[in-house]
Amino acid sequence: MLKQPKLVSEHIVSWLINYANSAKSDGFVVGISGGIDSAVTASLCARTGLKVWGIEMPIHQHPDHVTRAQQMQAQLDFGFDNFETVRIDLTPVFESFINSNHLKSKNDKIALSLANSRARLRMTTLYFHATINNALVAGTGNKVEDFGVGFYTKYGDGGVDLSPIADLMKSEVYQLGQYLGVPESILSAAPSDGLFGDARTDEDQIGASYDELEWAMNAEQQGKHVSYFSDRQKEVMEIFVNFNQKNQHKMNPIPVCKIPALFKT
Repeated sequence: MLKQPKLVSEHIVSWLINYANSAKSDGFVVGISGGIDSAVTASLCARTGLKVWGIEMPIHQHPDHVTRAQQMQAQLDFGFDNFETVRIDLTPVFESFINSNHLKSKNDKIALSLANSRARLRMTTLYFHATINNALVAGTGNKVEDFGVGFYTKYGDGGVDLSPIADLMKSEVYQLGQYLGVPESILSAAPSDGLFGDARTDEDQIGASYDELEWAMNAEQQGKHVSYFSDRQKEVMEIFVNFNQKNQHKMNPIPVCKIPALFKT
């Protein structure tokens, strides 16, 4: 729980400015999805006074996601002279990708691979604009996603230059969003990664809500014993541990095969 969202906001904005200055960057590129995480990240970046490119990249996107993303862009475009709205329909690129891979049928593995490919096409687009504008790609992942369950695409939305809200739980991101004036349509929307083109939520995919996952993450860190858990809490803890374990490859540094010195001259 954030006791002082104003100070948290100011701290992150100062951190963003200092990092951009040290990297000799002119600003930030942020993917705008219509969700709370990207809305808060873009709002914080806009408050730095540095140039911000807020990029919407629909790929067969659910209409509600498009509406919310464009509402957030319009709000920041109106409120900040340093914010620039960019809209790029990646649907034709995605369709070309599918056709180039000669996919004649789909199963669950192909559906998941295509969902991750959407995220990676967006990452490529963000870095294209970051490079031509001498900007940094600002990540939108929160603490539960990035360090709890690893609910993101490796080299997709996980491919960023810096992560301004990754030390905030999802509930804290919502608190910050309220302070920053994020539209109610985004604050009240069920979290969704939007990678399947339908209305499925993150909870549908994970099997637990972010409030439950936060509880599990805190309970594990505090070493709480399973004997005190309710049946649902045991189920949630199992979900959390399973996701955490299978996604360690995302959260840990890329392993490097070290060559013994005696093998080198």
